[in-house]
Amino acid sequence: MTEQHTPASDLALERDRRLLREARNRGPFERLATYARLSGPGWLQSAITLGGGSLGGSLFLGAIAGFSIMWVQPLAMLMGVVMLSAIAYVTLSTGKRPFQAIAEHVNPVLAWSWIIATMMANMVWCMPQFGLATAALQENLGVPAGETGRITATVLLALLALGIVWIYRRGNRGVWAFEIIVKLMVALIVLSFLGVVVAMTIFGQLDWAAIFAGFVPDTRLLSQPAESLRPAVEATGTAATYWSDYIVAGQRDRMISVAATAVGINMTFLLPYSMLARRWDRDFRGLGIFDLATGLFIPFIFVTTFIVIAAAAQLHNEPAPGLLGEVDEATGRIVQPDTGMENRFNRLLNHRILWEIERTDLERVARLNEDTDKARAELEALREALPEADHYIAAVVIDRDAWDLARALQPLTGPIVAQYVFGIGVLGVALSTIIILMLINGFVFTEMANRPDSRWLHRAGAIVVVLVGAVGSLTLWREEARYFLVVPTSVFGMMLAPIAYITFFCLMNNRKLLGDQMPTGLRRVWWNGIMLAALGFVIPAAGWAIWTRTAAFPGTDIPTRFVALGVIGVLIVLGLILHMRKPRITEKTA
Repeated sequence: MTEQHTPASDLALERDRRLLREARNRGPFERLATYARLSGPGWLQSAITLGGGSLGGSLFLGAIAGFSIMWVQPLAMLMGVVMLSAIAYVTLSTGKRPFQAIAEHVNPVLAWSWIIATMMANMVWCMPQFGLATAALQENLGVPAGETGRITATVLLALLALGIVWIYRRGNRGVWAFEIIVKLMVALIVLSFLGVVVAMTIFGQLDWAAIFAGFVPDTRLLSQPAESLRPAVEATGTAATYWSDYIVAGQRDRMISVAATAVGINMTFLLPYSMLARRWDRDFRGLGIFDLATGLFIPFIFVTTFIVIAAAAQLHNEPAPGLLGEVDEATGRIVQPDTGMENRFNRLLNHRILWEIERTDLERVARLNEDTDKARAELEALREALPEADHYIAAVVIDRDAWDLARALQPLTGPIVAQYVFGIGVLGVALSTIIILMLINGFVFTEMANRPDSRWLHRAGAIVVVLVGAVGSLTLWREEARYFLVVPTSVFGMMLAPIAYITFFCLMNNRKLLGDQMPTGLRRVWWNGIMLAALGFVIPAAGWAIWTRTAAFPGTDIPTRFVALGVIGVLIVLGLILHMRKPRITEKTA
């Protein structure tokens, strides 16, 4: 993207270029200090990746698998940074807008698939961010409960986000001011969750040896429950197969979720355009990679690690309060679960009951699935008759949310850390992501119209995504659903990620585009090796995300996975047709 440049902005760019050249001759410490001063786009990446998906995925991951799964997010982010570094290299080496470069030098189908998938991801992702932000305001930060408070909070969040994004298109000063705001928000998120972990450490609640051991990859979690849950699973006897499959499916979905939110397809769109907005070129390639490390990788690893630690320590292998009839020692009364938790608990036990019955009596399963008082009464009786072991494991593996974690922390850290600090962190997570999604969608609109200088098109794209997010959160992402849907949303994002990864792998090996800037010799072997490793990580994850979507596509009886595979097939065929026609078109125009 280009901007209306002024002599002052040209002087600032040349000053930055001079500082980089001088820093290269003064040693590593001077270089790092200069890089830190000039960084920016990496922090925008951090603001989007530290969203509701990262928060929800990390929390669910820690709750279901404990410390044994600490390794997933660093590995996913490492693979993501590899591809983003390749994207930065291509963009800064050529100075070309990626959408145009892909359409011209790789394949128009890939270019349009990339940009449309990015827009879809922006729309889908913005909805849960609004739901998460309003929940933080209402449950932790004192905004009145109820629908009126929710609508008021949503409107205020939308106006605040629009105001911040409006700043961005006010030339280079706007970009600078925008990035300062984003850096402060990311710092606030990191400090909020750091405060939680520090408090837990002071009170002796953390086993740091187990935490560090959890960074060693353990692929057994793809096929069997976490070791700490196995005794409870085995205690259910004949139902152990059901509970084991349920837990393993949850572990896999959450691993895919956090991998998808580490570097999503819309992040691959944001990076090159945010660099072009700053008018960086090949002199800034070293700064670009440093920016990804300090602005993206480090904050992401800190925040997600802190959340996994807190969730694992407080929620893993612990029954949710109120589901097993326990008594509050302070009051002597039976603990009452909230309505949403109790409903999820009952549904989980219902699934366990129907799993057993369907092996011998499908007609009875159909009757029990009917929405009648008789069916509900029979299911309730069957739930009561289940062994205690089934009730216990259901209470242990039931989905939790951020507010369960905040409540669990309160006796340990006190109300200020548990409610206000945690609530501010969650609000920062959601609001920063809303802002960056708007920014990306603005770039999408200007690129699709081939008008990169249009401020009004950029603002239109931002307005569209914030309207979809705000309205969708009030209508689709409601009540208990507004937090738990971050996992299926993340899985959707993982389905789209290979489009971007394959596209930029092709660009990195395109001599016509890169010319003498294309890596050669051992450098080319290195780049291709690490990019192939990233592809080897994301393609199987995306394949799993698609193949496990067995529910019917809305409005049809067709499983979603076959719809997704059909779309992929059509794109491949179109891509091959255009690829085969391209040489003939070139010859005619030549």
